Amino acid sequence: MFSITKDGKKLSKDLYTRDEKTKTLSTNECWLVLDFSDCSDCTFYTSYGCTFDTSSNCTFKTDSDCTFKTGSNCTFKTGSNCTFKTGYYCVVVRRDIYEVVELEENKTIKLNWYLIKWYTNIGETHTIKIDWKEIELSEESYQSFKKQFE
Repeated sequence: MFSITKDGKKLSKDLYTRDEKTKTLSTNECWLVLDFSDCSDCTFYTSYGCTFDTSSNCTFKTDSDCTFKTGSNCTFKTGSNCTFKTGYYCVVVRRDIYEVVELEENKTIKLNWYLIKWYTNIGETHTIKIDWKEIELSEESYQSFKKQFE
């Protein structure tokens, strides 16, 4: 089971294709939230600004500004400014500068901007959900936000 939404609403099936045999999803839509957390061994081809929530053994080919939350054994072929929090044995292949980054398990990183090598480590984060949108906060921002309700 999977869901594809845009602006909190289910995306029309006319705007993407899914091949059950090859487990491949393809779309030209931007700013999607793809939730395949119950699926493994999937392949995604998208434009920029997408969020992926998957299980293990997935391959992603995207443009820039994407967020990935995955299980293990994943491959990423991306542009710049993407954020990753993964399981183990995951690798990022950066197309803009032809760089390979081996990801560490349960460590969150954000790729640097276009044509700037490597990445920035992101510390502990917390995700809050408001309506349909997930917002990720740094530990410092989270603690500050939390104090407002004490």
